[in-house]
Amino acid sequence: MLAAGAAALLLAAPVPALAAPADDVAAAQAAEQELVAEVGRIQGEVTAAEEQLQRMTVEAEAAADAALVAQAELAAAQEAAAVAAAELQAARDAVAAAQDEVVELGREAYMGASVDMGDAASVLLDSEGPREVLERAATLDLLGTQRAETLQEYELLETQEEQADAAAQAAVAERDAAAAAAAGAQAAADARLADAQSDYDALAAAKAQLDEQLRAAEVELLRLRGIADAEAAWQAQQEAEQAAAVNVRSTGGGTAAPTAGRVTSCYGARWGTMHYGVDIAAPIGTPIFAPEGGVVLQAGPASGFGQAVYVQHGDGSITLYGHVNQFFVAAGQVVSAGQQIAEVGNKGQSTGPHLHFEVHEGGLYASRVNPMPWLEGHGISLGGSC
Repeated sequence: MLAAGAAALLLAAPVPALAAPADDVAAAQAAEQELVAEVGRIQGEVTAAEEQLQRMTVEAEAAADAALVAQAELAAAQEAAAVAAAELQAARDAVAAAQDEVVELGREAYMGASVDMGDAASVLLDSEGPREVLERAATLDLLGTQRAETLQEYELLETQEEQADAAAQAAVAERDAAAAAAAGAQAAADARLADAQSDYDALAAAKAQLDEQLRAAEVELLRLRGIADAEAAWQAQQEAEQAAAVNVRSTGGGTAAPTAGRVTSCYGARWGTMHYGVDIAAPIGTPIFAPEGGVVLQAGPASGFGQAVYVQHGDGSITLYGHVNQFFVAAGQVVSAGQQIAEVGNKGQSTGPHLHFEVHEGGLYASRVNPMPWLEGHGISLGGSC
């Protein structure tokens, strides 16, 4: 491989005390350029794989969101079914009471009837149930208006019982089917994500090897140019570049940026689905802060995010922090602006260490809005990245 040859060339190069001859510097520069070209080629493949991985991640996150919503709807339907079951039982009790009343009315009609006793006896003995007793008794003028109203009430209760039972069963069946479909879609999306992750990991590993060779070449070039501590100089240069890339900052006013890092993805539609948050790339372990004071709603495992923290603020908005490596708060805990609540991680459906930040209004998952206006309203800038 060209890169391997360049690395061998670097290893074989002489190490002068102060400065190398021009030909040594030229050779190191040529080796560096060859490595840069090879890294660029691999970077193109990595970028394509990363885009595919991001697409699968967005798809998997959307599927996980749909599964969460479906599960919430199923829970609501089950709760409604429980209420309907209680109402159904009350209707059944009312029907039973009406049946007893019908029988009693029939008995009274029979005992006090002015019609032929044989007809009255036939009404009771030949009837198959309370409804038929009333119907036949009414025909014989054995029952008055009150008894006719009782019959209507009885029939209404029976209808209500049937309707309540059917509605409860239909609602649960519908939501259960939706939850099952959502879970199936999430499983399929997770499988595609795993394949994309495997391809990305292989290319990322190849690039990491080339990056290391390039680092060695750049350090060697610095040394050949007379830099006393080339390794430290290279490290300082990298840190300066990383610091320049950090574009998430707080402008004060009692708020704090969620984390320090580089914005890699904004809120909006991508690949036919929605990305509901802002992604901020940062190394694992980078602190995550509450931008504003509030109360922790949840902290722990979260479908799609691996682990997440949810904080509700005084204006009713809820902020979500996904893919966290660790969290340091618990549900019900009051947190203040600038308090560390978690640290950046790479858990769940993630293309690399980053914070996925969302803003919900009107309740959890009720309306997920663009986080940018909320952040800017709290004096937090993303440096124009979104």
